[in-house]
This record gives sequence, structure tokens and C-alpha cells, in this order.
Amino acid sequence: MKDIGTIIWKEGKDLLFSRGRLELIRPLIFIAILGIFLPLNIGIQWLTLPAPVILIILYIPFIFILNYIADAIAGERERHTLETLLASRVSDQAILIGKVIVTVGYGWGMGLASLMLGLVIVNLFRGQGRWQFYTPVGLLLAILLVSLLISLLAASGGVLVSLRTATVRQAQQTLLLGTLVLGVLIVLALEAVPSSLISALSSQQILLIVISALVVLDAILMGISLASFHRSKLILS
Repeated sequence: MKDIGTIIWKEGKDLLFSRGRLELIRPLIFIAILGIFLPLNIGIQWLTLPAPVILIILYIPFIFILNYIADAIAGERERHTLETLLASRVSDQAILIGKVIVTVGYGWGMGLASLMLGLVIVNLFRGQGRWQFYTPVGLLLAILLVSLLISLLAASGGVLVSLRTATVRQAQQTLLLGTLVLGVLIVLALEAVPSSLISALSSQQILLIVISALVVLDAILMGISLASFHRSKLILS
């Protein structure tokens, strides 16, 4: 745990202070758009979590994580800091897990911060004289859980790609292509499922299936990433 904490501290500091002012301002701009501009335009309906809001909350963290996780290993390799990191006494697993935790926390935290800011903004400027919370609460919790699992999916898959590419640009391009292919496969899979089967399932059952599938995919990708991360191979590469 101490080794993981060390990597979390290093990665968090690099994420916030080592990428220039633009990289520090960019997430604040997105939080302002998601947490101020959109809630003010949507109004009190924001608190009912309409479909566009759900898609935005799920999509934005995913994109940010793909962008930053590409830098996890490929960026260290480009900056010639990978050898120094691998020469430390921190275990391979701690390095990988620490990088994933920071990236997931960054992306998922943006979505959570946007939701909470939107809650305050709507109640202050578009409220109806009494404080209101997101309804239904169960849907909010489900969104946060699915967002977390999708964030972990992006991070675990992204770090696996970053391990196998020489530059950050190559990693980002590979992840973008992979995301497009994954999107097409999901659409084709949904079209292949009989509509009668989907209509026979309740929303809770569909949500349970989605969560279960994400958990399995997260476990598989994270397992492959941990099995692939060996400092001896990385040093030689």
C-alpha cells in the first residue's frame, strides 16, 4: 500500500503541475460547462437526470481518461523518465495500479464534481424555493457506478496500449481507433439482440447486465495489464 501511495503522489503531482497551464485549465473549463452552463440552460430538469445528461456524465470522463492514460507509460518513455521509475524499489504492480488509480480518480472525479456543482447551480438560480436533490437517487447511484466502471475500463485498456506503443501520439491514435471499433461492435451486438428479449427485461435487469459485463471486462483488461507489466521487458524495450 505504501508503494501505491508513493506512485499516486507522484502521478497526481505530475498530472496537475507538469503539463503546463493549459492542461491545468482544461478540466476546469469542462467542469464549468458541465456543472454551470448546461444546468443553467436545462434548468430544474437537470435534477431528473435526462438521457443527454447521463450520456454527457458517462462520456466526458471516458474521453479524458483515454487522453491521459496514453501518457502513462509511453509518455515516461518519451521523456526518458521510465528508466528512473523502473530503477526504484517500487513494485511493478504498485506502479501500474497507482497510475490507474490517479487517472480513474481524475476522470471520474470530474464527472462527480460536475454533478455536485450542477446541483448547487440549479438550486441557487433555477430552484423552486426549496432545495431539491437528484431524483431518483437510485438512478444517480447507478450512473456513478457505471461511470466508475467505464473509467476503469478506459484506464486499464489504455495503460495496456500505452505499454506497447513507443510514443504518446501512437497510443492516443490506437485508443481512438479502438474506441471507434468498440462502439461499432456494441451497436452491432445491440442490433443482433431480439427486440422481444430486450422488452422482456426490466430496466433493473438491463442495468445489472451492463454492470456485470463492465466488471468482467475491467477484470480481464486489468489482469492482462498486470501480467504484461514487467520492468525487465520495459527496460529492454
